[in-house]
Amino acid sequence: MPLPDPTVTGTNGTTGTTWWVRDGLATLDEPAVLLKDALDAVFTRWGAEAGARQQSYPSLLRAEDLRTLDYFRNFPHLGSPVTRIRPDRLSALAADPSAATALPTADLADATHLLPSAACYGCILHLTGTSADTPVLITTVAQCFRNEDHHDGLRRLWGFTMREIVCVGSAEAVRAHLGRHQERIAAFGAALGLTLDRQPATDPFFEKDGARTAMQLLAPVKDEYLHTDGTAVASTNNHRNFFGERRAIRHAGRPAFTGCVAFGLERWVHALGDRFEGDLAAAHRAVRQAGEGS
Repeated sequence: MPLPDPTVTGTNGTTGTTWWVRDGLATLDEPAVLLKDALDAVFTRWGAEAGARQQSYPSLLRAEDLRTLDYFRNFPHLGSPVTRIRPDRLSALAADPSAATALPTADLADATHLLPSAACYGCILHLTGTSADTPVLITTVAQCFRNEDHHDGLRRLWGFTMREIVCVGSAEAVRAHLGRHQERIAAFGAALGLTLDRQPATDPFFEKDGARTAMQLLAPVKDEYLHTDGTAVASTNNHRNFFGERRAIRHAGRPAFTGCVAFGLERWVHALGDRFEGDLAAAHRAVRQAGEGS
């Protein structure tokens, strides 16, 4: 199969090329697809065993909703706005062959929606204005997009797949939720022969000069699990009551605390490709075996 240039590929000696990446966008062949699906099945089962309900959310998020979450203050550089061609420019665009490679901004309407940069945003926005007396657990998977300053194979993509398990409830319930999955991630990695280094990371949900940031220095709220080459394959995130306050989500009569466990599925494929020297079929078998005992 001829490949577009430039393209980054992943190969092994048995099945040939298993994935292609161009402009931060990945195409996976069957061995990589099967491995990715097996990983997602493990993480989905973890959610079910925790009592999480499966849900899916819209593929686009309203800019006005994201503004209430300080999205454009904290990391607007990651945003991927979505717009449409202005009706008055359709004829001119169709007649202009130079528009084949790019759409001029003058031809585009204002962007009112963005692609999600994390799977949990749809969940949080869906729960706006709700109230519960017991913890609410939800698991979801989404195609996410981050306008990174550079791309690097499956390690750093513009578009990627994220599975999350979200807990909404008391501070204690969220801490327990994250603690259980911190143990599961470590045990699962060890069973696969992966060395995952747990490291604190900056929480993107809090404004950088706010009181929550000062609190974070005393009690880190985001941990990442790093493969030996520095790729973060998973994270646990304690949002405290930030989303509960901003979106009127209540637990037992007070702003709810929220937290999520996140898995970057293509990054796991990358890490396991390293571990099994490109033999994704062997990695797939290992995931199914380790998943049964995780």
